[in-house]
Amino acid sequence: MANGQATPAHLAVSSPEPVSQPNGAVGWDVKGKWQRTGMILTGRRWGLVLVGLLLASLGVVTLCSRFGAASAPLGDVFQALLHALKTGELDQASIGTSGVILLQVRLPRVLMGFLVGGSLAAVGVTLQALLRNPLADPYVLGVSSGAALGAAVTMLLGIGTMMALLPILPLCGFAGGLLTLVVIYRLAQSQGRLSIHSLLLAGVILNAILTALIMFITSIMEPNRSAGLMAWLMGSLTAPGYPALGVLVGYAVFVLAILMQKAQTLNVLTLGEETARSLGIDTERTKKHLFVLTALLTGAVVSVSGMIGFVGMVVPHAVRLLLGSDHRLLLPASVLVGGMFLVVADTIARTLFAPAEIPVGIVTALIGGPFFLYLLLWRKDRML
Repeated sequence: MANGQATPAHLAVSSPEPVSQPNGAVGWDVKGKWQRTGMILTGRRWGLVLVGLLLASLGVVTLCSRFGAASAPLGDVFQALLHALKTGELDQASIGTSGVILLQVRLPRVLMGFLVGGSLAAVGVTLQALLRNPLADPYVLGVSSGAALGAAVTMLLGIGTMMALLPILPLCGFAGGLLTLVVIYRLAQSQGRLSIHSLLLAGVILNAILTALIMFITSIMEPNRSAGLMAWLMGSLTAPGYPALGVLVGYAVFVLAILMQKAQTLNVLTLGEETARSLGIDTERTKKHLFVLTALLTGAVVSVSGMIGFVGMVVPHAVRLLLGSDHRLLLPASVLVGGMFLVVADTIARTLFAPAEIPVGIVTALIGGPFFLYLLLWRKDRML
């Protein structure tokens, strides 16, 4: 690090040692040459960027709340929100039919989309720093499939739908995601190094195995439950109740608060494990903690939204290009941008062919798939 600017996450473990530039920013282009990756992070810049993103997030949430099978004027959205905040009443007699649609159907769904998108982006940022690979993503690496399998087993046993056991579903998703992440890491690690090809190959193979197991569970379920599970697996943000939304908020706030405290540690880890150890960081313990946190958040998200891919890869990479690679800014900015990205994608999914809906996972895959190929081809000379 130089002048308070952290070195960015890189593609490969074998990246050259970083050297400071005059402006304090460092980075690599495709041929290993230097390129500018962002301005020096100051408290003023940090605050201005996050305040701007917060205002933009509020605008996106409000605007997307008015779109659906039947659009609502923006004034009705504000009026319903203000009435609910003042009185706390959500019944039809108090807020009318349009108010019920806005506050009990659309707003919970929009807020769920924002939480899921922000959480997936945070997981992507963390995994990319740990593995020093911008292709790292819970969906690509198979972590989402592991979490989905854990949640699917819970649904098969019938305990995930019991209100008294509401937190059980995210915990089972966490167990499946963590186990998958550990297996992938062990398969890809060789002599203390992580092979990018091995990492992606292990993710693809485990994805295939886990998907087959999920399909097996789907095939032995009752037809009605099987159809619901298939729709959920393709990525769904069906309007949740506020209690279910509160559970996800609890998981997200807990994990994101810890990740923010470790932002500077993520900066150091991007320099390589040897450098991090020389600076006094217990790398093995830190990696275990971060893997557990990312698996916990992935499990919680997948348990309510199914498998929504590529958010954790596209958003951090785009934010990194715009704002630089200091995780003190990159992490919270990616959370806000990821939330806005998924809210917009879900709005497209539920309005493009209204009143019919398409799974939001299809929209994110159509955006993220080509972006994944771009990254893979653009960096292929560094993945040998």
